[in-house]
Amino acid sequence: MRETNDKLMPKTFYLQGLDCAFCARKIEYGLRALPGVSFARVDFAGQKLTLGVADEASWPELLFRVKELIAAAEPDVKVSDYKNKSGAQKSGDETGRARAALLAAGAAMFAGALALDLSYPANLAVFLASYLLVGGDVLLRAARNLARGEVLDENFLMSAATIGAFVIGEYPEGVAVMLFYQVGEFCQRKAVERARGSIAALMDIRPDFANLKTPGGVKRVTPEEVKPGDLIVIRPGEKAPLDGVVVEGFSAFDASALTGESLPRDVGPGSAVLSGAINLNGLLTVEVAREFGESTVKKILDLVESASEKKAPAENFITKFSRHYTPCVVFAAALLAFVPPLVWPGAVFAEWAERALVFLVISCPCALVISVPLSFFGGIGGASRQGILIKGGNYLDALSRVDTVVFDKTGTLTKGVFNVISVTPSGDLAKDGLLFYAAGAESHSTHPIALSIRKACKNAPEAENVTEAREIAGQGVSVRVAGLSVLAGNDKLMKSAGVTYKEAESPGTVVYVAVDGKFAGHIEIADELKPDSAQAVAGLKSLGVRRAVMLTGDSRAAAGHVADALGLDQVYAQLLPHEKIAIIEKLEGEKTNGGVLIFVGDGINDAPALVRADAGVAMGGLGSDAAIEAADIVIMTDEPSKILTAINIARKTKKIVWQNIVLALGVKAVVLAMGALGLANMWAAVFSDVGVSLLAIFNALRALRV
Repeated sequence: MRETNDKLMPKTFYLQGLDCAFCARKIEYGLRALPGVSFARVDFAGQKLTLGVADEASWPELLFRVKELIAAAEPDVKVSDYKNKSGAQKSGDETGRARAALLAAGAAMFAGALALDLSYPANLAVFLASYLLVGGDVLLRAARNLARGEVLDENFLMSAATIGAFVIGEYPEGVAVMLFYQVGEFCQRKAVERARGSIAALMDIRPDFANLKTPGGVKRVTPEEVKPGDLIVIRPGEKAPLDGVVVEGFSAFDASALTGESLPRDVGPGSAVLSGAINLNGLLTVEVAREFGESTVKKILDLVESASEKKAPAENFITKFSRHYTPCVVFAAALLAFVPPLVWPGAVFAEWAERALVFLVISCPCALVISVPLSFFGGIGGASRQGILIKGGNYLDALSRVDTVVFDKTGTLTKGVFNVISVTPSGDLAKDGLLFYAAGAESHSTHPIALSIRKACKNAPEAENVTEAREIAGQGVSVRVAGLSVLAGNDKLMKSAGVTYKEAESPGTVVYVAVDGKFAGHIEIADELKPDSAQAVAGLKSLGVRRAVMLTGDSRAAAGHVADALGLDQVYAQLLPHEKIAIIEKLEGEKTNGGVLIFVGDGINDAPALVRADAGVAMGGLGSDAAIEAADIVIMTDEPSKILTAINIARKTKKIVWQNIVLALGVKAVVLAMGALGLANMWAAVFSDVGVSLLAIFNALRALRV
């Protein structure tokens, strides 16, 4: 399920004006065939092209060929990089207005021809003029495609059908069908734009400017111009342009666009501020922590933008299906036109040829190839608004089929905020002495347990008195404190060092300490469950998830206490990192057919497990580079219950996808049969193409609503 990295040197462009999913697929296949292109992906929903280039030196020549191929396939599409995107959008809007003006003029002329009831040849001239105004661009595209040997597209099908109507003298029908088709296409383009706009609005968190403090005063600059260490001013109502720390002022920040949390967060001097959050009421001076390219908002935007490139199985199925479906239908139409007149007495070729043309118009799979990627893109956008970042449609699909959820304990189901609850020395050592040596052993660690021990120790050793620190994976640390060798860790560390110790029975975490090879005592540390952990586990069972499992390196007593409190199905304790992987592989083999195993961890210590699972979910990812990089899904609010929201969004999205597939194929099957029997005319054929596409697109928009 997890995708491998593509070759080096990827190039990214925006394809402004790309409103034809069939054309997007055609561009993708054409680019893949170009020499020097290692891979090509056209993201229809995001209007983005990603290319892998085998040789950087050949890029200038290859770029010319890429643009040439795109212009040949879709002349109205403008290829641009990010900086030119707005200019290309303006050009696309002008093209759309010109097309609408021609359509309106052609429709007015068509209405006039019907009202005047002219005689031949005047009626032919007026109908032909209106036909060219309405469908001239369709005819031109069909002619260009024919010159390149490309026949199987809707431009050719509509041109053949309407020209055929003129040939047999049905001028009004020829113009009317082309007009209906073009109006439907116009509505379809607007629906696609609306869908894209709705999704973009959900992630409208990109800051436009920063107020940079300079010796000459405050200067408005782009976020890219600000460097770490610079001071910026954030006024009420403005978005934080970069990550930083408040140095002056008090305010409340609305981070709902980042985390989905509705309640604002109060900040003051020393508080962290994340880019993309909105300053509600106070004037703040903030010291910038990192440049815009590394900021939280930029990482989130990049993640969401690239999410639709990773296709779900349903998307891949539709792509492959449409490649085989259209040629098969065209072959069936040819049989429909030629076989009955040759086989059945009295069968007229003109009648069966008209049926074949209707059959061809019906065959276009646009409803499928547009609505399916838009549905997944909408689901990803809706999830991001809830503070759930999903890196691709494939992971959204995986969430809809969850069979087993495997949790890490510390920082995932528990708060990860530890406090020392008891200190039990052994022998002649006093409590303060035990804490002194334990704090020295943990002086180089940033783990929450180490921080709690150092916090509890009032007379921690100076840094120069702590030497030879060495971490022992999955066990603890070895260090020299004030010249004495000290071991601090779990019972495995004591056993491996041959230290005779007294095992503590505690529901919390126990740190054993040995000084100069002798057992010095133990320290008990407690962690709190997150308020919604029990709700998350109970909710998973109500959603039909078969197993909820916990893996931890903590003691069996501490793990068992948490498992009993939450109602987990299985718990594995005292695990080393590689042992967690072994357990995950074991659980993978016990899944139901088609089921998915997801691992939920903190995204930093659990990176191997996140990668090994079918889908990795990082908790507490807000501002954590490691979490965003390692996981496939990031829960920005640090709430386990958001997994329930993610699964519900995934299931709703998948239901919409299959509704669209059944709608499109069902309607087409019925109308194709009617066309073959002579019961469907061109109007029904155009509805089965454009009308069903519109219905499917509007249905796909429901994925946005969470």
